[in-house]
Amino acid sequence: MPLMPKRTKHRKMQKGRMRGKATRGNRVTDGEFGIQAVTGALVTGNQIEAARIAMTRYIKRGGKVWIKIFPDKPLTSKPIGTRMGKGKGAPEKWVAVVKPGRVMFEIAGVSEDIAREALRLAMNKLPNKTKIVTRETVEEVGENDEDK
Repeated sequence: MPLMPKRTKHRKMQKGRMRGKATRGNRVTDGEFGIQAVTGALVTGNQIEAARIAMTRYIKRGGKVWIKIFPDKPLTSKPIGTRMGKGKGAPEKWVAVVKPGRVMFEIAGVSEDIAREALRLAMNKLPNKTKIVTRETVEEVGENDEDK
């Protein structure tokens, strides 16, 4: 069963457009390594599930995986062989709008080489260009730094 919302306020949604870069969710927060989108895409619930299964199979019950995107936008399509007009089609699948810079998956609790290979396998299941990123360690700036 692919990811999809339990219930929504409206059954159909306008297409919209993906402009600009991701301003939120663009850093690794929960895990140690993550998959970051380089290009934008509409990622379906089946693609998210396939990437999750590829990662969890490779790490074999070790570590933890976070899915940082959720497909909450319905995509509609009209049946094949239907003429133009006659309204908007029925909802076909659910997609997550992913802008460039968005961290889509995170992983922790496994060694770096295992994490990188698991993320590489998951990246093959996704429709957009992605890269592996690590958690940035924030340097603490204190008052005592001037004394050194």
